[in-house]
Amino acid sequence: MTDVDTTQYPVIKAENLKKYYPVSQEGFLKKPLSLKALDGASFTLNKGKTLAVVGESGCGKSTLARLITMIESPTEGNLHIGGINAVGNKKDKKILRRKVQIVFQDPYGSLNPRKKVGTILEEPLKINTDLNASQMREKALHIMDKVGLSKEQYNRYPHMFSGGQRQRIAVARALMLNPDIVVADEPVSALDVSVQAQTLNLLMDLQDEMNLAYLFISHDLSVVRLISDDIMVMYLGRPVEQGDKNVIFEKPLHPYTMALLAATPHVDVKSRQKRIRLSGELPSPLNPPPGCTFHRRCAYMTDICKHKPPHLREVANRMISCHNAEKLINNSH
Repeated sequence: MTDVDTTQYPVIKAENLKKYYPVSQEGFLKKPLSLKALDGASFTLNKGKTLAVVGESGCGKSTLARLITMIESPTEGNLHIGGINAVGNKKDKKILRRKVQIVFQDPYGSLNPRKKVGTILEEPLKINTDLNASQMREKALHIMDKVGLSKEQYNRYPHMFSGGQRQRIAVARALMLNPDIVVADEPVSALDVSVQAQTLNLLMDLQDEMNLAYLFISHDLSVVRLISDDIMVMYLGRPVEQGDKNVIFEKPLHPYTMALLAATPHVDVKSRQKRIRLSGELPSPLNPPPGCTFHRRCAYMTDICKHKPPHLREVANRMISCHNAEKLINNSH
């Protein structure tokens, strides 16, 4: 592996990551269209911190997860993991993949029903290490204890567990190789609310104990507020607002962020924000609107929004992609 002191670098540094997929059209001479699933994401993530990525379905959250976990390669852009370039780097990719693990949304579909828990947990060790059978078992039991599973459950099958317990197994599997980064792709959305809280508390306890970095993908802003340090709000493949959690929750500036936060339920009446209704449907990433991709649904649209795409820039202690951000400072709730 490249001789780099990874401790002095962010665990992830992403620069202008893009992922386009060609989509063929009917007709012999028609050129394929380009689906811009991710269209320029940049961020830095340090050890022990959580970056939450939020937005509607189809905004590019899961595409970003596939790039960070190196399941797919970006069309454009750079991705450094611990200071090492992960794009086009076949020599180091196997070792880099150990540093990044993923917890999937569905605790029922992500575990092989034909394998016992012990076998599921030991599989990453068989592929990536030279440990013998007793060492692998010892490691599996140690991680099971960390996530609140008993050693008696080592020989049980996934169907014998509840949804919350299965997600604990999935978290344990992600930790088997001592990763620096865990990508959590909607990890609690399939769980009951009471179980969600237990799983989130487990993730936060493990983060404190193991100094893990989380890339936490979610559409649930109440969950994001609890677990994140920083937030990146995405719309149609592009980040539109990103920065410190408290800055964005207290005073959102992008009209899309305002709408998302206003739609979040609150028990406390004082915490409720004025409801902002978005007009129209989410545009197709195959044919995004010209200018600002959000302008057709935006109550604050001006003429420049129809023609000129905004770029991320710093306004009021966050990065924002909006032509009218300064004017909205007094309008945000």
